Amino acid sequence: MYFNFQSKAKYLYLFIFNFMKIVILGSGNVAFHLAKAFSENKIGVSQIFGRNENALKEISEKCHIPYSTDEMMEADLYLIAVKDDVTAEISKKIIAQNCLVAHTSGSLPKEILEGNYRKASFYPLQTFSKFKELNYAEIPFFVEAENQEDQEILKNLALQVSGNVMLSDYEKRKYIHLTAVFACNFVNHLFARAKEISDAQHIPFSYFLPLIDETVQKIHEIDPKSAQTGPAVRNDERVLQLHEDLITNEAHLKIYKTMNDSIKKMYEL
Repeated sequence: MYFNFQSKAKYLYLFIFNFMKIVILGSGNVAFHLAKAFSENKIGVSQIFGRNENALKEISEKCHIPYSTDEMMEADLYLIAVKDDVTAEISKKIIAQNCLVAHTSGSLPKEILEGNYRKASFYPLQTFSKFKELNYAEIPFFVEAENQEDQEILKNLALQVSGNVMLSDYEKRKYIHLTAVFACNFVNHLFARAKEISDAQHIPFSYFLPLIDETVQKIHEIDPKSAQTGPAVRNDERVLQLHEDLITNEAHLKIYKTMNDSIKKMYEL
């Protein structure tokens, strides 16, 4: 279920959060944007902690938050924003017990966290690049905790940033993350492959941006399956063969055939 956010509750929790000590662990894209989102919404962050001093300093200067590479501050809430494969190891560095610790991964259970503290997940569903501006108010947040009280804390922390907050256990979150990989990561890879083709023919990739923009905008109004166009959905074998004859890169040809086969199967062609 989604939550309606009332302004009185927002200010009440903002008051509470400014008495809480919050520490963000990490210095990458997610840590940067969490710090920035909190800063823009007047949520106090006591410290950014990590290993990359240059990146931490950059976040610190941008968001006016103290940082450290040596000594982690005691806090009420720790948000771990690091790569999945080091999340468990980083979580061991938190020795406090009377605190709440949440990771920001879409593909890990809260139980991955190793410590005698309360465990949770605080997952923002967005693609993050450090210096790309984002509208934080539109980002969906998915939260999970071990108890109702901590769940309310995380829910209302997310609601300070976004009006789009949902409770989600790990089983559901795995599929959210999988869907995101299809909808974002794979699509971006196809953009990169498309640019390789246009670059090889000295065609500015900028010519394709209106097409890309319209494709993305269209699915705000039309179901993606109904919005499909192109030679595969038309079962236009002449054009499909023409394209295959043009492709000399084996990786491009494999992608082209795989995608066309997938489209044909979806539409039973």
